[in-house]
Amino acid sequence: MAATPREIRLTEERQRLDVIWEDGTASRLTAATLRAQSRSAETVRAGIDGLPPALPHDIAITEVVPVGAYAVNLVFSDGHDRGIFPWPYLRALADGAAA
Repeated sequence: MAATPREIRLTEERQRLDVIWEDGTASRLTAATLRAQSRSAETVRAGIDGLPPALPHDIAITEVVPVGAYAVNLVFSDGHDRGIFPWPYLRALADGAAA
């Protein structure tokens, strides 16, 4: 399983991130899934406390920022900007969403 994206596209409505992986697999990840699965301290703490993430119904991705050659930082419409998604984690989320 290749865990490096060949292409990352934010859809026009900013509700989904489309990823084409080196092995040719295409993944679609919704903004809500990515925001809920962010490994930021805030989201991890909510999970430890057994709380679901509080997300607006119209959550969107406002920016995709490369982090070196190993990850992206996603900025969301609710102001959340602390979630870094390394390629293996992004691929695991994509595989889980496809299952």
